[in-house]
Amino acid sequence: MSTHQDANTPTTTTSRKSGLATTAQTKRASFTTAIGLVIEREIMVRLKSKAFMISTLLSIVLFGALVAVSGSLPSLFSSTDKVAITSAGATAVEGIDGIEPVSVDSEDEAKDLVTSEEVEAAVVADGQSPVGVTVIAERSAPESLTGELSQVPTVELLDPDAPDPGLTYLIGLGLGLVFFMSAVTFGTTIASSVVEEKQSRIVEILLASTSAKVLMFGKVLACSILAFAQIGLTALSVLIGAAISGNDLVLGKVTEPIAWFIPLFVVGFVMIAALYAAAASMVSRTEDLGSTSSPIMMLIFLPYMGVIIFSSNEAVMAVLSYIPFSAAVAVPMRVFLGTIEWWEPLVSLLILAVTTVLALLLATRIFERSILRSGPKVSWKQALSRPD
Repeated sequence: MSTHQDANTPTTTTSRKSGLATTAQTKRASFTTAIGLVIEREIMVRLKSKAFMISTLLSIVLFGALVAVSGSLPSLFSSTDKVAITSAGATAVEGIDGIEPVSVDSEDEAKDLVTSEEVEAAVVADGQSPVGVTVIAERSAPESLTGELSQVPTVELLDPDAPDPGLTYLIGLGLGLVFFMSAVTFGTTIASSVVEEKQSRIVEILLASTSAKVLMFGKVLACSILAFAQIGLTALSVLIGAAISGNDLVLGKVTEPIAWFIPLFVVGFVMIAALYAAAASMVSRTEDLGSTSSPIMMLIFLPYMGVIIFSSNEAVMAVLSYIPFSAAVAVPMRVFLGTIEWWEPLVSLLILAVTTVLALLLATRIFERSILRSGPKVSWKQALSRPD
């Protein structure tokens, strides 16, 4: 009898382990499936929204068109000035862009054309002038002409490939706007979705079949997917526009900064979306949403302004590179300027990833404790404290 039990013990233990493993796999599968269903539902709701589709199409077309026509903008705003030129002055203006030479036989004829406003100016020989010619004009001479005829000293550039400060500022402004507007727009979207479901009691129906954690993760991931898709399509249209216009700046110099901006943006956006979902779960009315989401707005806005204001300060930019809410803009700018070591973007990304994980844990805790509460808004202190 005892021998029979000993013989069956390994089989029983193995069966129990197999059953536990199967149960664990089922739970993981059901958790993943549930999140997938929430993601699918959230995405379909947004895709059926005319406002979302129109804004997406407008951003794609607008940014692509702006870059496509950027190459021809200088010619659209430039003009060609007619200039009367005597044979003696022809050599001095040879090769000058922006002027249309009109040949004349004498200085008097040139003056007559200027007086009658048939030409903007005239160039005649003058042995007393340092450049060998004199420019005759009615009121003022074209800058395209005087600038080329002026004598300038020899300029030696020690670092001709140094980034243009104005261009650096524009890159920071552009990347900052992409991050800031995307975070605020889609963050507000996920927050409004949570509040609407609380007001209509739909959330109670949803939580009857799934957990609060699944619901929050599904909303955050769905919102993130939509944001990445919108920005990805917009970036694609910008690259197509750059290829059409032959804009080497977009295709060349900013490639590496954008390559770092993408992962930093992706990780940082998930963090912000989770915080917005948590903030929305603390209120039951749309009117109260501003009071709980304003701290998140400040966490996004203040570092963004810091990057814009201190873009030329290397020390401040180095600090902003390690702050999670500003890293997505500060790191690409420093990469463009060449003031960052190879390992610094990796450290910034690691810090941001750890912060995002902590933000997800914090947001999940708040969401689970607040999503079913109705009535007055829940304070941050109440949401973070242990339930009685």
